Amino acid sequence: MIVVKVGGGTSLNIDAVVADLVALRASGTELLLVHGGAQTTNAVADALGHPAQFVTSETGHVSRRTDRRTLEIFEMVYCGQLNKMWVEKLQTSGINAVGLSGLDGRIFEGTRKDTLRIRVDGRRMVLRDDWTGTVERVNLELLNLLIGAGYFPVLTPPGSSTAGEAINVDGDRAAAMVAGAVKADALVILTDQVGLLRTFPDESTLISEIPKGQADRFMEFAEGRMKKKVMGAVEAINEGVGKVIFADGRTTEPITKALAGSGTHIS
Repeated sequence: MIVVKVGGGTSLNIDAVVADLVALRASGTELLLVHGGAQTTNAVADALGHPAQFVTSETGHVSRRTDRRTLEIFEMVYCGQLNKMWVEKLQTSGINAVGLSGLDGRIFEGTRKDTLRIRVDGRRMVLRDDWTGTVERVNLELLNLLIGAGYFPVLTPPGSSTAGEAINVDGDRAAAMVAGAVKADALVILTDQVGLLRTFPDESTLISEIPKGQADRFMEFAEGRMKKKVMGAVEAINEGVGKVIFADGRTTEPITKALAGSGTHIS
């Protein structure tokens, strides 16, 4: 089983990803897809007069501030526009896709962080009315039911809290938990760069190999969203996934090329 996580960058070659999924499935490769959509969500939030806000936690990680209105916009874009775009493209390519959020059937479940400790100008603050969480459990029974019946799951945040509330969860870390749950041979994370770069944005500084036990030591080279991707990679390896690959989602045959050696391999 190969779990593919496609980010939300607008420069990604979506049609090439779909064509590669079709070709790989035809060759007998088992696949599962998780997608994001942060850039589109930001644009829609701006258009609706509720622009995205980002906060820095006490540990230095930057994340989206998710109040209830932001969560509603998040659901509109991820569960509606983008998820159904993927399903339509896959269906017209001959794959019987089923689009589900992590909230459906509690596919992604975790504890809601209803308060968030952050730093603003060096001062500690506590944000309330926050709807975020971390995936702690994956509903493998439901995924196996769908896969066993011949359907192709297309998964996206949000997830479910233990109380059944919708929560914003990080897509890369959710994909890592899915990959661990299905005992994936590989987790392929497609991004808008060639892989993890030693000197961002110089693509000639690609880090092609990272020893499995040293993945967290390479966090210093991760810029912006890549920090969460490296964090997800570490979690996937800890969950028993065979390898994690950061690869270029802008090219043709992006998954096939990643499995053949392109990108950054953690194994």
